[in-house]
Amino acid sequence: MTHKIVVMGVSGSGKSTLARELAVALEGAFIEGDEHHSAESRGKMCRGIALCDSDREPWLDRLATRMDEMQGTTVLSCSALRRSYRERMRARVAGLRFVFLEITLSAAVARVSGRPDHEFPATLVADQFDTLEPPVGEDGVLHLSALQDSACSLRAVMQWLSAPDGAGWKSDELESKRS
Repeated sequence: MTHKIVVMGVSGSGKSTLARELAVALEGAFIEGDEHHSAESRGKMCRGIALCDSDREPWLDRLATRMDEMQGTTVLSCSALRRSYRERMRARVAGLRFVFLEITLSAAVARVSGRPDHEFPATLVADQFDTLEPPVGEDGVLHLSALQDSACSLRAVMQWLSAPDGAGWKSDELESKRS
């Protein structure tokens, strides 16, 4: 079966790690969303300036186009912070699903601060939390704790994808739905 999946969350949630692992497990392609920001947006973020909707919209369009054009399973790592961003992508990519990695502000800042090679300063994490509209009540979304082991997260996603009614579960609901 072919899947189109966005692993989403704020910086520090582990979305790139899980998306890479998921792409391997599904024998699909991986897209790192951060690599597709415009030079102007990358410059703003490197200077600690938060992006606004007008910065993100062309980026989201590039990502949706790339996902839609790719044959087979594709897994994208992308913050997808606002519902309107997710709806914009859903309108362009049939059957798009999201895995939302939930994390606290303090844990996300600690993770980003602990990455000496992270492109963007940890000060931008708070802005992402201000912008974040969690995908509560949206179809086709799996909610996972960003603090659980990535192997556990990968197993949960694989279980969710294989279930016929996996519209929107939290990870603690997966075991009860398996029976």
